[in-house]
Amino acid sequence: MPFFTIRTTYRLPMYRLRAYEANTIEHACRLAISDEGWSDEEADVDTSGDTYVSGIWQGANTIDRGISIAIPSQFSETIQRKADHFETLLDILKMMAQAPNSNLPKSAFWRTRAEAAIAKAEAILARARDPD
Repeated sequence: MPFFTIRTTYRLPMYRLRAYEANTIEHACRLAISDEGWSDEEADVDTSGDTYVSGIWQGANTIDRGISIAIPSQFSETIQRKADHFETLLDILKMMAQAPNSNLPKSAFWRTRAEAAIAKAEAILARARDPD
């Protein structure tokens, strides 16, 4: 029976609590995100992520010299699986929203929601602010 060396990982969120003087919530959030000082960080052990497989190598104890093997998707980190699938779903939504002769509802309600979802998804991918 073959051996495999498996590296498992979990994410441990770190947080800090600080007050920021700002005119708006958005301005306060920008200040907090751009603040690079983390000397007062705390580990948030209550919200650590699930354990996932972050590396596989064929053979026993072969992390530095074995053959790396692709990780089956269902063992990857859930948030990364969602992110990887996000673009596929966005592409499908774009095709459906732009299809001229589809059997999809032509209502303004559906179109408005689809266009808003597409705009927000594109902003997320561009690491930009949400559209107004």
